[in-house]
Amino acid sequence: MIEKVKHWLGIEGVKMELHIPEGQHLRDGVLQGSIHLQSMHPQTVTGMRVVLIERYSRGRGEEQRIDEYELGTLEIGDTFEVLPDTPVDKPFLLKFKPLNSEIDAWGNKNVITGQLAKAARWLEKAQSQYRLEAEARVKGVALNPFDKKKVNFQG
Repeated sequence: MIEKVKHWLGIEGVKMELHIPEGQHLRDGVLQGSIHLQSMHPQTVTGMRVVLIERYSRGRGEEQRIDEYELGTLEIGDTFEVLPDTPVDKPFLLKFKPLNSEIDAWGNKNVITGQLAKAARWLEKAQSQYRLEAEARVKGVALNPFDKKKVNFQG
């Protein structure tokens, strides 16, 4: 009985971990990495979903505003087995479209406006943080395994 409940809740089931290499550039519009899966019991993964999210904050104190934007999504429809003591690595390539604010678009015109835009972002305390979220769909499990990882883009 306890084993059935543990299986249904995903306890001792598939564990997943995102691996993202350093040195990737936001302007490239591509994020590559891999998903590492392992399990203590044989499990069947029926698919995975990977999402890149930008958290854009600006303002200070009570006037601070925060928005989140989904920049790209990747559905991996592979069905495969994860066996005990046999980790599975699934590489992925997520294509996305970076968003530019009005200040960014104005700043990209030339070097002078670029420096003014940089100062405006600093005054407004505007900043973006990126995170990657992944979830695997596992057959017969109510709570699917997931992982979140902060993404640090270069440049």
